[in-house]
Amino acid sequence: MKAILIGVVASMFFAVTFILNRSMELSGGSWLWSSSLRFFFMVPFLLLIVWIRGNLGQLFREMRSAPLAWLLWSFTGFVLFYGPITFAAAYGPGWLVAGTWQITIIAGVLLGPFFYKMVQGKKVRERIPMRGLVISFIIFAGVLLIQTQQGSGLTGTMVLYGILPVAIASFAYPLGNRKMMEVCGGRLDTFQRVLGMTLATIPVWLIVAATGFISVGAPSQEQVLQTFIVAISSGVIATTLFFVATDMVRDSQEQLAAVEATQSTQVLFVLIGEVLLLSTPLPNGMGKLGLFVIIIGMLLHSFFTKKRVKSKPVAA
Repeated sequence: MKAILIGVVASMFFAVTFILNRSMELSGGSWLWSSSLRFFFMVPFLLLIVWIRGNLGQLFREMRSAPLAWLLWSFTGFVLFYGPITFAAAYGPGWLVAGTWQITIIAGVLLGPFFYKMVQGKKVRERIPMRGLVISFIIFAGVLLIQTQQGSGLTGTMVLYGILPVAIASFAYPLGNRKMMEVCGGRLDTFQRVLGMTLATIPVWLIVAATGFISVGAPSQEQVLQTFIVAISSGVIATTLFFVATDMVRDSQEQLAAVEATQSTQVLFVLIGEVLLLSTPLPNGMGKLGLFVIIIGMLLHSFFTKKRVKSKPVAA
């Protein structure tokens, strides 16, 4: 239950990403700068936190012990996640990007077979938790109901460039996160892991930034400021909270899916933010029904996760 609550708080800070990325695109800012600047801004804050905690040396030793794994899964979890998210903002409103991102609810459940667990000393492939899958589909149905208000305005371009990239990101983020937890094996704390993944992807973001400078020039002061806000809110606070929540339940694919399903609440926060800041209309009747379905789905995930934890035998 605690992990789910932390996930919901993380989703509130994540919502800033969708609102401000859309705002930057509407004001003429390039997605190349929106994506790369966020990670540049994250580095000094995370470095300071990890350094103060005295954990830098341990992080660098872990990264040197498995450099290819760090590069591969950091690229998957950060670059293939945030690059497509910011790219999509140029082709669709925040509600569309945030709504499509909720595919990650189902993706988190479907990723189970990519991982293994030890059973009586043997390596056994994880199964798809069917109860979690059913509940995740309930939540996703609620998200789709919210989208019906604006769905009539979808174009082929919005689908190809505004939906497909986000669908890719929705699988990449939980896959990269879970694989990095597997690589770290509980030896690093959340701040170390986020910093390590950020540092591992900096070479890619330098290429993205160079491409942005060549194609559109330097970013505006407004874009720099808004990206800085996104970096703190989403990159540092939200990512750290979300990774803390997933670390708490990393040994259970079903509980991981429940925590990842908390990201469905981003749609609520994005809708509120866009109504207040970008004058987006309030949800209609179907949209309100969708909000109700999402809340019911989250309560079901919370109930069954809590029930499962209580039913586990206590080790002697």
